[in-house]
Amino acid sequence: MIWPPIITTLLYVFVFGLALGSRIPTVQGVTYAQFLIPGLIVLQVIDASYGECSSSLFQGRFMNSIQELLIAPMSAAEIVAGFILGSLARALLIAGLITALGILLVHSVPRDWTLYLIVIALVSVLFSSLGLIFGLVAEKFDHIAILTTFVITPLTFVGGVFTSAKMLPPTLRNLELFNPIFYTIDAFRRSYTGESDLAPAFSLAMIALLTAVALGIALRLTATGYKLRT
Repeated sequence: MIWPPIITTLLYVFVFGLALGSRIPTVQGVTYAQFLIPGLIVLQVIDASYGECSSSLFQGRFMNSIQELLIAPMSAAEIVAGFILGSLARALLIAGLITALGILLVHSVPRDWTLYLIVIALVSVLFSSLGLIFGLVAEKFDHIAILTTFVITPLTFVGGVFTSAKMLPPTLRNLELFNPIFYTIDAFRRSYTGESDLAPAFSLAMIALLTAVALGIALRLTATGYKLRT
């Protein structure tokens, strides 16, 4: 739960940040390795948040241990909050460890800790909610990976983890506005570099809107007992 994302991040830093980064000029006023760290943090927060909630909820359904929650004197909001807070705790721990690695390896330190925490919290709740939705909808473990494989991973890799939107051709740059993960990475990177392609207020508003929609759907499905009481 903790070491795989750390090891993956180290590989990204050494392969892309240190090896490839030596041939790339500065990006947003920092070295390429320092530019890379915020994107890697968001990448791992997304993966950890979605994986934690989707697998935990589906496993509870599969093993029928979810029934213990359903018969307890807990509302749907309390059940959802429990899953999301656990996922958020894991996301914050992983983000903190990667942040420490960034400080030690490439001297990348956040400039705006308030924005840092706000974006991580919103991103974690957003993808935890999506994890709950797919944990309810899925009929088998393979179904959980559909969103990760065909949506999250492609959108993440073209959403600004490894490159700035300014490096893209104008057509692709405009298409980034339809990529929700672009807003998360762009806002979070501003907490490090002090620069972003979009106004941070706009990016935060978009993330908050998506989070509210996903959380509302997760709450509604849980409240109606969708695939929980059968």
